[in-house]
Amino acid sequence: MDQVKAMKAFVRIYERSSFTKAADDLNLPRATLTHTLNQFEAWLGTRLLERSTRKVRPTLDGEAYYQRCVQLLAELEEAELAFRGVAPKGQLRVDLHGTLAKHFVIPALPQFMARYPEIELSISEADRFVDLITEGVDCVLRAGTLGDSALIGKRVANLEQITCASPGYLRQYGVPKSLDDLGHHRAVNYVSRTTARQFPFEFMVDGQVKEVVIEGALSVFGAEIYAASAIAGLGIIQCPHYRMKTQISQGLVQKILAETPPPPMPVSVLYPQNRHMSPRVRVFVDWLSEIFADAS
Repeated sequence: MDQVKAMKAFVRIYERSSFTKAADDLNLPRATLTHTLNQFEAWLGTRLLERSTRKVRPTLDGEAYYQRCVQLLAELEEAELAFRGVAPKGQLRVDLHGTLAKHFVIPALPQFMARYPEIELSISEADRFVDLITEGVDCVLRAGTLGDSALIGKRVANLEQITCASPGYLRQYGVPKSLDDLGHHRAVNYVSRTTARQFPFEFMVDGQVKEVVIEGALSVFGAEIYAASAIAGLGIIQCPHYRMKTQISQGLVQKILAETPPPPMPVSVLYPQNRHMSPRVRVFVDWLSEIFADAS
């Protein structure tokens, strides 16, 4: 029996809570995976997973063994790469923030794939919360303040943000000269898909963040709709500068209140706290740091 292969099979079944999903991930027949795990449990002399028609759940021994397997497999991979002098290889599953992917990651992706040709990338796009373990995702790229203590985050960028509105809107309501003028203005309010809460407008005043409530009849949930609403003259928005750079040059929107800009938006890569960072994830995180440094 190939013990390392069996450990990898167990880890994937554990994380996916499903033999079928794990078999798809590993590109193996489900029957082969079931046979491998049965042999492995017999060899260990303990049951690692409880099977039912609806769900797969770890036993207490399975919980403890999983933690050791994850760390050991990552260390084995690192040792192999270090002593054999080969590049990282295997499948890497990442989930990307949509607009960051469009503007920064995908245009530069050929560089990464040329540098690490043995890594097989699987990319999804979701600005929602992703359960990395159960969904089989290795890491996610997100914008904004980190709030999930179950994940470890590495900051890769702080993006400049702006306040802006369309020329048509500003002709109707006037150009605000100070934050006090915002009481007479309208906002397009952005709502978080995760918390369903409205993001406040923020401004840097004397080195401190000041929140300002701006009345508005329109709330949106998506970045593309948010930008389009500002261009349509529906109100003031705040967003990263890269999102509106082209529209500003085309005269579709213009920056306002430049003396009191919003605080920079942090961009981070997140991965599970209890999972040792594999070489594949490490090189991808380092590469993301490079491309955002070049773009800033």
